Formats: sequence, C-alpha cells, structure tokens
Amino acid sequence: MKKIASLVACAALVASFGLFGCSSPAPSAASSSSSSASADVTAAEYTLVTPGTLTVATSPDYPPFESLEGEEFVGFDIALAKAVAEELGLTAEFKNLQFDTICTAVAAGGQADIGISGFSVDPERELTIDFTSSYYVDNLSVATMTSNTEITEENAKETLNQPEVTIAVQSGTTGETYVQENFPNAKVQPYGNSNDAFAAMQAGQATAVCTNKAVVEKMLSQAYTDAHVVLNIATGEDYAIVSSKDNPELTKAINEAIAKLEANGTIEALIAEYLG
Repeated sequence: MKKIASLVACAALVASFGLFGCSSPAPSAASSSSSSASADVTAAEYTLVTPGTLTVATSPDYPPFESLEGEEFVGFDIALAKAVAEELGLTAEFKNLQFDTICTAVAAGGQADIGISGFSVDPERELTIDFTSSYYVDNLSVATMTSNTEITEENAKETLNQPEVTIAVQSGTTGETYVQENFPNAKVQPYGNSNDAFAAMQAGQATAVCTNKAVVEKMLSQAYTDAHVVLNIATGEDYAIVSSKDNPELTKAINEAIAKLEANGTIEALIAEYLG
C-alpha cells in the first residue's frame, strides 16, 4: 500500500538520531551455527542489531500481511521474513512499531535491521531508506457499509468526492495519498492502524475506508461482513522490504534470498496460502 511515511517526521527523527549502521556484525556462513543450506548469501560485510538475528519492524494490524494472534506475529509478510532470515542463516525476531515510524526506525538504526509491513515502493520513501526487490503487487480498494445505499459501484468516484464524506485511511499509506489527491473535497481521516480505520467506518465516524485491496478483502471476509467494496483502483503497487541506506550489503543479501524464494516456489506458495 501500501504506504508513504511522513517525510517531515522521518527527516526530523533521522536528523535527530543520525543515520548510522548497527554495530554487531552478521555471522559468516562458516561461523553461524544456525546456517541453512543456502546460507551462502550471508555476508560479513553487513551489520545486525543482534548477532544471529534479523530484527524486523512491522505494524501487525494489516491482515493478511501482518497481524497478531495472541502474542504471535502471523501473516504473509511474517512468513516471508522468516523464510528470508532462514536463507541468511539467521533467526527472525519481530518488533511491533506503528507503521509511520518504521522507516525512521530502520534509517536511524539500533531498533531494527529491516521493516516489512506492506510497504509500497515509493520515490519519497527512498530519500531516507532503501527498498529490496519487490515480492508482491497490490492495488487499492474503497469499502463502505452495506447499509450506506447512497454510494454504489456505479457512482463511487463522484459520490466519495463530497464535503460531507469522511474517508478513513491509515496514516502514512498510499491509501491516504490517493484519497488526498483524488477526493480533494472529502475529509481525509487518518488513523494509526487499519483496524481503527475500519472500526471508525462501522461506528459511523467515517463514510468509507481506503486501503490496499488484499487488506480490504481480508477485513470484509472476517470482521466486517456488513461492509462491501464500492471501488477498486488499479495502482499496481510493488511491495518490498525496507532497509537502511547504511547497510547495502544486507539489502543485497536479502535480494539474493528473495530471488531464491521466488525460484524455488516459496513465495508463490505463501501467496496461495495467505492471499489466495
């Protein structure tokens, strides 16, 4: 989506902390006791917050990509991050951060090695962080409550762009940007996570929700069966992992891991499991 973090906040915090690499070196394939058969993609040149561990920042409010079941992180992105870590001979450890703070945390260093949370590749984000190769392509959707008969699939583009309409979005996402640019007459109401955006719509505090298509479909099939999609937007957003500009060797190693996971069918299997 998925998402465009606030550059002002990002730049301010990065300037405050300074861009720096983490201090703990990554294990080489020869020395790591947890190395997998394909651990040849690991490299001593990249650095990690914790030796032997790939620390992953995520915002677990975006099913089917990431969510929490009790205390356990689950979802497509979570499974992919674990597979990438295994390819690198590492153990994945997840850190729960609000979505619009993840880019800053990865850029500043010290908290997480990478971020995975349905991030859409975007030039503005690339001013402060790097992206790995894309691993999935998604679009945007707009949903409303089924009881709202004024907005239909036939008139959604016009009816949503009205002053009395409030569209809930997740702060820092491509959904927020799309609504701002394409529905300028409507009120855009950002929330810290997508769960709150959908809850606001159901409670009557918002007319509609705009977020990534796979997320809308998952939400509507589970918790919000009394809502429906009124607009699909073919944005063709490439999802990728967020990494630090100060850690290019880690980005390179992850790209190699993603290529292997694509070649051996792992990513295709995960898409079928979580998004099929």
